[in-house]
Amino acid sequence: MPYVYVIIIPLVVTYSKTAAFTAEQQQLARVAKALAHPARIAIIQFLASKTTCISGDIAAELPLARTTVTQHLQELKAVDLIRGEIEGVTVCYCLNTELLHRVQQQFSAFFIEATSGGPDTTCVC
Repeated sequence: MPYVYVIIIPLVVTYSKTAAFTAEQQQLARVAKALAHPARIAIIQFLASKTTCISGDIAAELPLARTTVTQHLQELKAVDLIRGEIEGVTVCYCLNTELLHRVQQQFSAFFIEATSGGPDTTCVC
């Protein structure tokens, strides 16, 4: 009589710890991470001063190589802070002002809540 072998493979369920946080908390963290480099702040400020911009113009404004600027643009685009459209051989980037306004309101509410205790309730340690 032939033997039947049964192989038991344990099922490992991975749980992302970020799933325990609200969607708004996750979005603020993603945006904060994307803005956590001075070159990306400079890119946002540069785009804010223009209506649209070609990526080559951005590289000319920053003390970075074009490939480095491209990487920073990709980080900003990944969280939808900027949008880019291909026009021939160039990519025109612009700010996603709708998202920026929403994030501004979320950050304002965050800082108001974080500082609402006033100076009398600050930690003494």
